[in-house]
Amino acid sequence: MRGTDETSGSLFSYVDLEARIPARHPLRKIRQVVNDALASLDAGFEALYVDFGRPSIAPERLIRASLIQILFSIRSERQLMEQMQYNLLFRWFVGLGIDDAVWVPTVFSKNRDRLLTTDMSRKVMAAILAHREVAPLLSDDHFSVDGTLVKAWASMKSFQPKATDTPSDDDPGGPSGQDSPAEDHPEPTPSETDPMSRPTRQNRNAEVDFRGEKRSNATHASTTDPDARLYKKSPGTGAMLCFIGHALMENRSGLIVQGDLTQADGHAERRAALDMIHRHSPGSTRQLTLGADKGFDAAEFVADLRQACVTPHVAQKARYSAIDGRTTRHDGYALSIKHRKRIEEAFGWAKTVGGMAQTVYRGIERVRSRFILTMAANNLARLPRLLAA
Repeated sequence: MRGTDETSGSLFSYVDLEARIPARHPLRKIRQVVNDALASLDAGFEALYVDFGRPSIAPERLIRASLIQILFSIRSERQLMEQMQYNLLFRWFVGLGIDDAVWVPTVFSKNRDRLLTTDMSRKVMAAILAHREVAPLLSDDHFSVDGTLVKAWASMKSFQPKATDTPSDDDPGGPSGQDSPAEDHPEPTPSETDPMSRPTRQNRNAEVDFRGEKRSNATHASTTDPDARLYKKSPGTGAMLCFIGHALMENRSGLIVQGDLTQADGHAERRAALDMIHRHSPGSTRQLTLGADKGFDAAEFVADLRQACVTPHVAQKARYSAIDGRTTRHDGYALSIKHRKRIEEAFGWAKTVGGMAQTVYRGIERVRSRFILTMAANNLARLPRLLAA
């Protein structure tokens, strides 16, 4: 028989949120790993807060909300709060009950700025990788490194000449305007019949012609985000205001074990690679391998890796390569060159799903912490399939 199209108007619901989520939903495994990782950081959270004052958003819920924003490509925190009003899946993942109030977007943003620093994002990533089910998936000896451009939240019109320290026309040591003799001619008073003058308004998005103007990071800076730098990836591409995000990947499962973000320049990738490998394996005496593309084929970088007990499995340049037959003759070199390309999958996911093609944050500290958390979310997105294999 045909069902009736009538609204029941029930006042109460006796179905728990836990029962509404499918048993085989991939977020179940992700939530389990995230909850175990955050539980291991409980002592660190406790040290960040005082014992008095108004309670803040629970750090565990704030981190889970930030992860769900990245995993489901929600473009803003205001939209995240809006969707959490009616999306029961989001409420279940974050830990809100069906009757719990959702936070005000500005309050959420303020709490996020205080909690999710670069150090905290790295701790969250490390806690996820140290999980009892995730740790066996990682390789301790073979890694790959690369970098990608992250477009800054600033337009090219904001790239203005830097202010010069030129003395002003008013000499502070000279006589003041009060000591100067007054003018003999009085100021004309406006007539009652004169029309009222209207200030000229300038268009906020006025047309600008940059042709013939030489602009560089030495003479110009963005007024919107001073930390952004004008940079182009290759000679055939256009320059843009951006940062460079860096990632260190282990080669067994392709999970990101370290992340960083720096200002854009030609040596940033090599400096960040050394910092990440030292941060991940400080004082290691094992012979590690590090795969990288031709941009890392520099004599100084290769020498630094060898001094740190790391074999440089770097792709060779056509001319003047710092990699010789001592490295390329081994079978492991070809494997590292093959596996290193998988790091592009993490960058592609971060830009298409994680929202890092162009960041919505300003300042290198905020963008760096968000980039590292996005790399951690990329690992979480791959865990259900890896753990089920």
